[in-house]
Amino acid sequence: MDLLWSPVLYLFALIPILILGYAVILRRHKPYAVRYSSLSLIREALPKQAQWKRHFPFILFLLAVSSLIMAMTRPMSTVTLPSTNSTIILAIDVSRSMCSTDIEPNRLEAAKAAALQFIESQDADTQIGIVVFAGFAAIAQPPTKDRTLLTAAITNIATARRTAIGEGILMSINAIAEIDNSVISPYSSVSFVPLPEGEYVPAIIVLLTDGVTTSGILPVDAAQMAKDRGIRVYTIGFGTANNSAPMNCDPYSPQPESQDQFAPGIDPFFGGGGGNFRREIDEETLKEVASMTGGSYHLAETSAELQQVFDNLPTQVFMVTETTEISVIFVAIGALFFVLAILFSLRWNPLL
Repeated sequence: MDLLWSPVLYLFALIPILILGYAVILRRHKPYAVRYSSLSLIREALPKQAQWKRHFPFILFLLAVSSLIMAMTRPMSTVTLPSTNSTIILAIDVSRSMCSTDIEPNRLEAAKAAALQFIESQDADTQIGIVVFAGFAAIAQPPTKDRTLLTAAITNIATARRTAIGEGILMSINAIAEIDNSVISPYSSVSFVPLPEGEYVPAIIVLLTDGVTTSGILPVDAAQMAKDRGIRVYTIGFGTANNSAPMNCDPYSPQPESQDQFAPGIDPFFGGGGGNFRREIDEETLKEVASMTGGSYHLAETSAELQQVFDNLPTQVFMVTETTEISVIFVAIGALFFVLAILFSLRWNPLL
């Protein structure tokens, strides 16, 4: 616990002064009580175990004063509280490999369906944003509570070339920074102090990808930026192993006999021709990104597994760790001791 006004602690020197004053009053009160009041004789005859009741209210009074002095020092403490405002960024891979039909009707459509159901399951007060990334990243929908806008953004997602997982993380951080002044955009030149280990803002990134980074900033470097800002990243690897299924980004049309339509978009980092992408999910990197930021990694090889992953994400109640002033707690404790001191004094020492 840190103190903003630590010099106020010198006021604790009042405690021994108050005790001394109390002792002086008792010594002066005793002879007068014997001389002028017969009640004092009765009090002297009381059993020894009842004597503490005379001093207990004063002890409570000292505790009250001590608590108020502590409140005046403006103590600061790190506490974990539920957040009333939360933000979720869905960062979705839209590289051409998402056209793979190993998951019906294809990976992209399955991801869209799971994302839409996930959005509908969230509390109405939760702001959700959509970021898409292929060779570069873009905000498809800034964080909003409007489910209609989110549905339109998800529905209109289309594919592009390459995969830039790190850029997807950076753009997600930027989307959060646009609505949260406590978060500094990674594209900003403003310097800031990274949050202490274990402290988080009320925002998370849910990143879904089926491949490996082929362009842009390294995912672990982007994850470090998220960690510094207290943003947890939950990563999802989506797709089957050793995939050789045909590509089709229009699952509602017959599969074309030739996949040459994708030839101009084939990335030299990918193997195979005819539009088939055989790159595996970079699970090691996705696990590292999640671990660095306080999130978790999940693998989904079917639509049902993906939906289960979304359903189990810890998004219902965001717990935020922050440093806050707790003076009010000491004020409340001091007030309680004052009230108790008065009540016990009236109850046990009505004539004092």
